[in-house]
Amino acid sequence: MKLIKSLAVATAISALAVTLSSANEDLVKKGEKIFNTKNLGNCLACHAVNGKKIDGPGSMGPKLQALKYWPDEALYNKIYDPNIDNPISQMPAFGKNGWLSDGEIRAVIAYLKTVD
Repeated sequence: MKLIKSLAVATAISALAVTLSSANEDLVKKGEKIFNTKNLGNCLACHAVNGKKIDGPGSMGPKLQALKYWPDEALYNKIYDPNIDNPISQMPAFGKNGWLSDGEIRAVIAYLKTVD
């Protein structure tokens, strides 16, 4: 009987993990779209990401890499209002200015966490 209960718990945990993984994949895709879409985040206008080299105006921001090691809160603050940590930042305050919602910023963070 203990074995059956243990298997049932393991199955439930596994199903939850698959559901959470699927939800996270959807969030990452939404974040990538925001990152790359001109009338949304348009982050690609300034930042190279995942080894994609960009030339011209889009090369003025730093190359984004190893962001999976950043705390989510630090990434959120950088997108919401980069001037908090860097008063001379050229990056727009996407959240403070109302250009991206809380959910959109969190989607961008989910995508940025996949950046190599």
